Amino acid sequence: MLPRPAGPPPMPQAAPPTAMETWLRTPRHRPAPGIFAYGHVPRPPRDPDRLPDRRLIGGALLSLLCALLLLSMLYNGYIPLWDILGWITPDSWNDYHSDAYKVYSNVVWLLVFVLLVKVFGRAGNWPQLIRRYIAPLLRGAVTDPAPHEGPAAQQFDPVEWPELRAAGQNAAADRLAAEIRAGRMGDVDYARLRRAWGFGRVEAFTDAVLRQGAAACAHPSGARDLPVRAARHDLLTAQVRIGLALADERNPYEHQGAGLALDPTLLGTGLLAVGPPGSGKTRHLVRPVVESLSLQALSGTAAVVAVTGAGADLGPAEAYDVVISLGDPGSAYDLDLYGGATDPDEAAAMLAEALLDGPEADTRRAATALSQLLGPYRAAHGRYPSVTELRELLDGSPTAYAVLRDALDTAGAHGQARELDARERQAERPGDIGSLLADRIALLDRPAFAGFFDVTGRTRPFSLRTLEHPLRVRIDLPERGHAEASRILARLVLAHFTAAVTGRTDRSLFACLVLDDAAHVVSAEAVRGLQRLRSANAGAVLTLRTLDDVPEGLRTALLGAVGCRMVFSGITTWDGKRFAEAWGTTWVEARDVTRTPDQSGGLLRRATRGVRKLFTGEAVTTESVTVRRVERERWSASDLAHAVPAGHAVLSLTATDGEHAPPVLVDLRA
Repeated sequence: MLPRPAGPPPMPQAAPPTAMETWLRTPRHRPAPGIFAYGHVPRPPRDPDRLPDRRLIGGALLSLLCALLLLSMLYNGYIPLWDILGWITPDSWNDYHSDAYKVYSNVVWLLVFVLLVKVFGRAGNWPQLIRRYIAPLLRGAVTDPAPHEGPAAQQFDPVEWPELRAAGQNAAADRLAAEIRAGRMGDVDYARLRRAWGFGRVEAFTDAVLRQGAAACAHPSGARDLPVRAARHDLLTAQVRIGLALADERNPYEHQGAGLALDPTLLGTGLLAVGPPGSGKTRHLVRPVVESLSLQALSGTAAVVAVTGAGADLGPAEAYDVVISLGDPGSAYDLDLYGGATDPDEAAAMLAEALLDGPEADTRRAATALSQLLGPYRAAHGRYPSVTELRELLDGSPTAYAVLRDALDTAGAHGQARELDARERQAERPGDIGSLLADRIALLDRPAFAGFFDVTGRTRPFSLRTLEHPLRVRIDLPERGHAEASRILARLVLAHFTAAVTGRTDRSLFACLVLDDAAHVVSAEAVRGLQRLRSANAGAVLTLRTLDDVPEGLRTALLGAVGCRMVFSGITTWDGKRFAEAWGTTWVEARDVTRTPDQSGGLLRRATRGVRKLFTGEAVTTESVTVRRVERERWSASDLAHAVPAGHAVLSLTATDGEHAPPVLVDLRA
């Protein structure tokens, strides 16, 4: 047998897309603040005449059945259509064997079909059905690209790095595209390389990419991802998904059924979350936010400082660059008590803010007293005093003053001696604030903190002044056994953070402080500091068990200082009242139903109603419905306290550009 002629060679099968290719090509839509943009399908514009899906589909099917039934009756002669038409048409048209009849019958059936489609299509809302369900499918089939198109057909595909090709760096673009297709590049790598390309160092960037591929321009730690992720992230939009907005009538229309996410544009206005213990603040909010900011730090776009109690689940220690475990002798890092400040007045102001709390705290007077000691001590020794040395000076120890005065004479800093003399005179007056400061600083001068807050350089003190770099920092506070000292340290970190980020020369990195428990941390100065963070490309996340942990005079100011407010299930009505006032009111339609006994009709009808009442025990009534627009609270205090299910929260959002979203009910477990 002769061999069959060879056919055309089989088409090569394209490799299936990698996870990174799918991630990059997934569309992103964010029609309102807080909506998780990855893969989001925007809802159609609100239509007051929009029919529910079930009613629309059911009506369309009913109209179709009616049209088919009527068409069948016409075709089978149950409706004498041809007899009726025979009265008004010539006899020659009704001859079944004539050519005129064929044309005539076709025209009639065409007109009948068009009439049925028009009448029953309108009655069954078929145009709306086509627009809602069929047209999107047709548009997708026409416009969606094939899933495995080659590079030539995807010249604008993000997988192909079009920005590099536009700049003529085809070799680097080819190398990075190959890394994506081979599965060697992750989302952190992609975000990091995009930022590195944005710096404009073309030659250095291209050389690093050609040598190292996806590992180029790595974070100083060398890490390219976190050891474990507990939430869904999208680094192209810098979002972290925290839950699902319910299809609740109280939720904004655009948010209903959409994923809810946080990003730096929202955190930059500050976020305050209130919920009782066990409501999920750490698991559903703090952990995802810290994780997201850590990923952004690895990509070179953010710096994060997480302050929490020892043992809190914020991920493994390997997920951070710096871990400070205060009170733990095994801690690799120490905390700079003075926040890296070179100005004694600034250091004194931050320390005073941390040592004193409460509405009657005189922080200005405390800062003055501290600066009268820090300035001379730094001039004499070239450093600030240790905790023990500062405590002795605040106690007014004559020996400590004499030693410091001798050191000033040796250093030739005679001008600072006047500050020391003024402090010594004030210490002799009744009610001097120095004794109070000494008692407060004594909480840090405990055996548990021996070796911490070192000022001699023997340890590795960490200062928040380094937040110009993409760092991941976690500070563990010893809340068990040292609750008051932990509060002082939390206030100290907050003061250091505010001073550091507002004093940065390079504000390109978004810096965020996350306080897992801000109880007894908020002061008047702290509220003013929170208001300054937005302009410094920084933000803060504060969680509270209750607003009672904030001085009463500062609760309203705190709610006004943050742009994002979050209420977890289980709060009290007193806390709910504050949030209800902050969220204001909105116009809603109220329906009033009035029922009155039915007295209409004649004798027979009234007798029938009497028999019905005898058997059912209920009088027949008539209803009148009145619809009016009234102004009501978006969420009342009672609703916030009792109508938020477990595992849910109500969250309002404000972006740094002023765009905002009203309160949204979110399922944090979805």
